[in-house]
Amino acid sequence: MKPVTHLGVGIGWRPEIAEAVERLPGLDWVEVVAENICPGHLPAPLTRLLERGVRVVPHGVSLGLGGADRPDAGKLAALGERASALGAPLVTEHIAYVRTSSPVLEAGHLLPVPRTREALDVLCENVRIAQDALPVPLALENIAALFPWPGDELTEARFLTELVERTGVRLLIDVANLHTNRVNRGEDPAAVLDAIPLEALAYVHVAGGVQRGGVWHDTHAHPVPGVVLDVLAQLRARVEPAGVLLERDDDFPPEGELENELRAIRGVLAAGPDEPARKAPRATATAAAPDGNEPPGNEPPGAEVGAGDGAGGSGGGLDGARTRLGLQQAALLSALVAGTPVPEGFDRQRIRVQARALAAKRASVVAKLAPELPAILGGGDAYRTAFLGYARGRPMTGGYRRDALDFAEHLLIRNLPADPAARRRLTAWWRERAGARPPGRLTRWARALVGKAA
Repeated sequence: MKPVTHLGVGIGWRPEIAEAVERLPGLDWVEVVAENICPGHLPAPLTRLLERGVRVVPHGVSLGLGGADRPDAGKLAALGERASALGAPLVTEHIAYVRTSSPVLEAGHLLPVPRTREALDVLCENVRIAQDALPVPLALENIAALFPWPGDELTEARFLTELVERTGVRLLIDVANLHTNRVNRGEDPAAVLDAIPLEALAYVHVAGGVQRGGVWHDTHAHPVPGVVLDVLAQLRARVEPAGVLLERDDDFPPEGELENELRAIRGVLAAGPDEPARKAPRATATAAAPDGNEPPGNEPPGAEVGAGDGAGGSGGGLDGARTRLGLQQAALLSALVAGTPVPEGFDRQRIRVQARALAAKRASVVAKLAPELPAILGGGDAYRTAFLGYARGRPMTGGYRRDALDFAEHLLIRNLPADPAARRRLTAWWRERAGARPPGRLTRWARALVGKAA
C-alpha cells in the first residue's frame, strides 16, 4: 500500500463559516462535501484557500456503496471531476446505503449495512467499481448507527479488515462514530482500533454530538466532548494519523470556539504514543489467538470466520446476493420513511427513533435549501408541523430539492396554506422552480380522491 498523503489538522469547509475558516491560524487542509460544489464555479473563499496552498479533499455522501445496486456511473464521474478540479490527493465516501431502487426510496441519511458475508461481497465489488472509475485513491468512512442489523455475522473490525484486505481501499476513521456506536450498539472503540489495519488509515474525523434518552445522536452541531477526544487519544496511541479533521455542520459557534476545538485536537495529537494516560496496546489487523481463531469477543455469537469467496452466499452468485440484500434494505428503509412494518429482528423503539430523526433532518435540510418556505408558512414552527405531516405519508424519492417542490405541491393540492396571500406566494414560488403551472382545481380534486382511496 502506497504511503498516505500527509494532511495535518483541518476543518470541514462549509459556506456558513467560510470567512472564519480562512482566518483560522495554522490550518493545513479542509474537506468539502462533494455534492455541494460545482467544479467550474468554486466558491471564492474555497478558491482563495487553494491559491494559498491549502489542500481540499472532496467528501462524498450520496454514492451509497453499501447498497444493493452497483454504483451510479454519473455520480462516480461527478466525484472524480471534483477531485480533479480541486487537485485532491484522494476522495472519501462512506460504508453505508442511502437509497433503494425497488421501491425507489431515498433515506437522505447514511444507513448501516448488514455485517454479513453477502453484504461484504456486494460492498467489495462496488468499491472495486468505484476505484476503477476514480482518478485518485478512495477512502471509506465508518458510520454512526442507532441500531444493529439482526443476524450480523461479523464485527465492525472484522468487516472493515476484510474490506481492506479484499479491495486495498483506505479507511477514514471517525472517532466520534466509534463513540456513538459504543453508546448505541455496545461496541468498544478500543477493540475496533486494536483489530483494524491502521496502516490503511487515510485520515480521521472528529465531531460533536449529544446524548438523549440513552441514545447518542451524532449531530455535528455540538462541541466535541471529552469522550470523543479520548477515543482520538486511543487512536493516536496506536498510530500517528496523516490527517485529522474537525467536522461541524450546523449551529456554528463563534470563530474562537472553532479555534479552541482545533487546539484541543492538536493537543491530543502532540501527546503522542508515549503519553502514559493515552497508552494502549497495538494489535495487528490479523492478530489471532494461539489456536488460530479470532481473539475472544471479536466475533458475535454464531459468526462464521473466514474470507468471503465473492460467490454471494446461499446461491445465485453475486447477482443473487444483490437481490437478497436489496430486499432487506428496502424493507428497512420503507419502515423508516414510509411507515411500513418494522422487519423482524430489529429493535422497534430504535427504528421509531431513527424514523423521527430522518423526518426531522428532511425538514431541516429542506428549510435550508428553500428558506422561503418557512417564511411563507408563517415561521419555523408552522413550517415544521406542516412538513412533518407531509413527510409521514410521502417518502423522499428524488433528493432534497425535489422534496421541497413536492412539499409545496402537496400543500397547494390541499388548498394550503389557508391564508390566500400566503397561498399565492407559495404558488409563485413553486411555479418559478418547477417550470410549470401548479395543479388546477380538477387535478387537485382528483389527486385528493386518490389520496383518500390510498
